[in-house]
Order: sequence, then C-alpha cells, then structure tokens
Amino acid sequence: MTTEVRGLRARLAEREVVVGSWLSFAFPPITEMFARAGFDFLVIDQEHAAIGAADSLAMIQVIDLCGVAPWVRVGGNDARLIKRALDSGATGIIVPMVNSVDEAAQAVSSARYPPHGTRGAGLFRAQGYGLGFAEYRPRADAETVVVVQIEHIDAVRNLEKILAVPGLDGFIVGPYDLSGSVGRPGEYDHPDVRWALEEVERVMATSPVPGGFHVVHAGGDELRRRLNAGYSIIAYGDDMVFLAEKLKEEAARLSSVVGSAGNGQ
Repeated sequence: MTTEVRGLRARLAEREVVVGSWLSFAFPPITEMFARAGFDFLVIDQEHAAIGAADSLAMIQVIDLCGVAPWVRVGGNDARLIKRALDSGATGIIVPMVNSVDEAAQAVSSARYPPHGTRGAGLFRAQGYGLGFAEYRPRADAETVVVVQIEHIDAVRNLEKILAVPGLDGFIVGPYDLSGSVGRPGEYDHPDVRWALEEVERVMATSPVPGGFHVVHAGGDELRRRLNAGYSIIAYGDDMVFLAEKLKEEAARLSSVVGSAGNGQ
C-alpha cells in the first residue's frame, strides 16, 4: 500500500470532497491511464462488468502502485467476495443494493477483522503474500473504507438508520436503480424520483457519514449540481462510458466533415 493511499478514510470522515472514477474494462493499460489522471480512488466494477478475481488483482496492483486508492464494487453483499477483494489489496469496498440496517451491518462486519467484524484472516497480496499479516491488520482496521450503495426506495426510507451503523464510512447513490425502484428508470425529473433524491440529501445534511453520487456521464453541470447538493464522494464517469461518448462525438464530427466535403462545401 503506498503512502498516498493512506488517509483517505480520514478525509471521508472530514467530509472532504474526494473524486474517483469507475472501471468496467479489465485492461491494465486503461487502468494505468486512469490511475495517472489524478483521481483519489478508482472503483473496479465486479457487479455489472465482466471483471473476475484474477483481472481485479492485476488492476488493484496497477492502481495501488500508482498511489491511488483501489476500491472494488463487489457483486453482492457476500463475505466471500468482500474478503477476496480486500485480500487482493483493495483499500475500499462498495457494496451494492443495501436496503436495511441488517444489510449495512453485514457489509461492515464482512470487511472488518474481529473483534469489530467477522472478516477471515487469510493470507494473500494485502498481507505481503503471507509475510506481513501483523503489519497489515492494524492498517486494515484503520484504513479500510466501507461504502454502501443506496439504490432502492426501501434504502431511502431506511437511510437514517443505515447511516447509524457503526463502522460505515460512506454511501453512494446508484441513480439508475433508484429511479427504477419507483418504476421510473432514468427519469430523474419525475416527482417520485426527485422526492427520493431530495430525501437522501435531507438525511445526508444532518449525518456525519458522507454521501456520494455516481455522475455517470461527463459534464460540468451535473458535477456542480451534485457537489452543491452536498455530496462529497464523487465517482465521475466510467472508462466504458468515456470511450463511448468520445466515439459518438467523433462519429458525428466525421459525418459532418465528410458530408460537407462530399457536397463540395
């Protein structure tokens, strides 16, 4: 673990704005490009992307060695998935679809060693390949970040209680699934979706636990809106989406320029 990675949990507790991005491609050169771009953390997506444990390990190594915090969004609230990511060297875990106090407590417990949790004491990369468990354990206790995703209307209704779970370091809104949970996927201006987001922001304003938002599509307006609303954990973009957006933009440019040239303009 590099020295730059350490301290991120304390920054979250102080509600300092931290900005990261999302990785959907299991391709180390892309990982390295993102790790050198100036983000505070990078999230490896094991929930929706086709990224397995071996690919994740290689990506974590690249991110860590570049001095950025490697986080993993695991495929579910499963102790086996969480400890595998942490043992590979992830310094943060994002747990999807956490809707209740019990689910939040389970996520925290899976990421913490006894007596604060139930994480198994395995030996892998994080523990110096079997030679550094004694050094790693106190560091993990102090630095491992646990973030839950709030992406269902049930989670919004339970948010105050969820954020009171000891050991929880933050939450991040999953906007697509949240809107889908009220039957309005992607319709962020619908009154039911607006109410849900406003309720999240109301609770966040009075909680010591920082909130986050995934600004999926690049754009300053959306970024400013979420920062002004009080979110301090910002996941900005996604390697897949950045590429798709740029390709779409350049395809339109090509069509315009080639079409104009073909018409003699």
